[in-house]
Amino acid sequence: MPRMTAARAAVEILKREGVTHAFGVPGAAINPFYKALQAGGGIDHTLARHVEGASHMAEGYTRTNPGNIGLCIGTSGPAGTDMITGLYSAIGDSIPILCITGQAPTSVIHKEDFQAVDIASIAKPVTKAATTVLEAAQVPGVFQQAFHLMRSGRPGPVLIDLPIDVQLTEIDFDPETYEPLPVYKPCATRAQIEKAISFLLESERPLIVAGGGIINADASDLLVEFAEITGTPVIPTLMGWGTVPDDHELNAGMVGLQTSHRYGNANFLESDFVLGIGNRWANRHTGYKLDVYTKGRKFVHVDIEPTQIGKIFAPDYGIASDAKVALELFVEVAKELKAAGRLPDRGAWVAATQDRKATLQRRTHFDNVPLKPQRVYEEMNRAFGPETRYVTTIGLSQIAGAQMLHVYKPRHWINCGQAGPLGWTIPAALGVATADPEAQVVALSGDYDFQFMLEELAVGAQHRIPYVHVLVNNSYLGLIRQAQIGLDINFQVNLEFENINSPELGVYGVDHVKVVEGLGCKAIRVTEPDQLLPAFEEAKKLAAEYRVPVVVEAILERVTNIAMSKTADISDVTEFEELATEPGHAPTAIKPLKV
Repeated sequence: MPRMTAARAAVEILKREGVTHAFGVPGAAINPFYKALQAGGGIDHTLARHVEGASHMAEGYTRTNPGNIGLCIGTSGPAGTDMITGLYSAIGDSIPILCITGQAPTSVIHKEDFQAVDIASIAKPVTKAATTVLEAAQVPGVFQQAFHLMRSGRPGPVLIDLPIDVQLTEIDFDPETYEPLPVYKPCATRAQIEKAISFLLESERPLIVAGGGIINADASDLLVEFAEITGTPVIPTLMGWGTVPDDHELNAGMVGLQTSHRYGNANFLESDFVLGIGNRWANRHTGYKLDVYTKGRKFVHVDIEPTQIGKIFAPDYGIASDAKVALELFVEVAKELKAAGRLPDRGAWVAATQDRKATLQRRTHFDNVPLKPQRVYEEMNRAFGPETRYVTTIGLSQIAGAQMLHVYKPRHWINCGQAGPLGWTIPAALGVATADPEAQVVALSGDYDFQFMLEELAVGAQHRIPYVHVLVNNSYLGLIRQAQIGLDINFQVNLEFENINSPELGVYGVDHVKVVEGLGCKAIRVTEPDQLLPAFEEAKKLAAEYRVPVVVEAILERVTNIAMSKTADISDVTEFEELATEPGHAPTAIKPLKV
């Protein structure tokens, strides 16, 4: 039997579980693992500037391609606590990432040794499993179980904590005979799918709500096929955006309090039956007034996690199943019903949803200086095509982007949905661009999100990871300011100051161009609307030439209120800006405005 250190055994298992890339920051307590990583070969490594950044890079890496599992590595103590935000983000969005931490020697873990912290206990609420391995012989089994857990049922993150003496201990382990554990996923039955489809057949105005579970299951093609066979319009959630192309005749728009389309909410409120697949009825989708969301319509809910069914409200029927397995059966049954002539004609209902799509639009074309953010997204639609992978997290920038940008493929809107930590966007974009080096990756941030982890841009410069980052700067915590309107305050949300080193900025404060250039990247500042498209085109060229992140900073008007509900009710969304009333008001809308 071959003998090797437990750290080397862990590296060999990682390779056999399909890991080819890691993001991390070494330290004394994890150095034996790094030695094994170097000696074992086969796993590339990106050196982050902050371990939280490394965890978000791992998230972006996972979210980019089916089957990816991002790996994040850090040392003991604060490295593990820095990862907690990444773990929380990952578990909230059902994203499998593996975080490995170093730890003090087993003999002194509970003696307040330097950087010794019970990271497993801290991480348990935000992981599927968090384990401090106290016996070296258990390392192979713990890693094998970690991959089994990350892939089984509802996907999610795992943390493994390795004391330094455990890493260094030699064990008997044969990598050549290692096999991953079988993955468990609940599977719908034929009878369950027939029952669910009976609700669809009885309805007159059905909708499918397509969640992120469909993307996790790599089942978007099956969703589109089922929708087309049955003639059922689809409402993608924010995490499910891209499951059906925005320009598909069955895409009925997004629904919600903030990241929604006018026509999406209107279409949903006209429905009488909703089939939810791989979604969790998040409150930014449903609103807090569930009676508005549920009144007058029946619901079937399909989700991989049994306890998710009935958590927000009780559906008329629930099925615990992996989305792909369920959709394979939905397609099978629907084909049989179509062949038997038992599917109703939904042409009038589909036409009505598309009519709303052509009439209920928001205005994007403004010539104002300083810039209105809507114009930025209009020009992004012109500059970045259907192959673009957008990356963003939270703020008015994300909300407006979701209302006005277009997504055509799964995993092309890579968004931190449930946790929404500021600072997520830069490292996540680096993870996405690492996972798909040939892709057009475009990140979107407000100025505060951008400032939270901007040191990670140096990672892009060091490792030559090109992408374009659109920075909309109003020198304000815009979303928080807008949330304070109901409290009649405007308190501690303004970021403006006069920069003594960059007086030309006025009150916009931080000179992002200088900071970005100081970190080894390229930057362009835009103040006029006609400069936006040329700047985006130039950014693409610079990214390709220099192989570094390129930031396009758009200087916005200080205050813009983006459409959202002030009453947490999807039927009561306030439109703060004037609406599109002629085609020139929304020239890059999915459908030409129908007047």
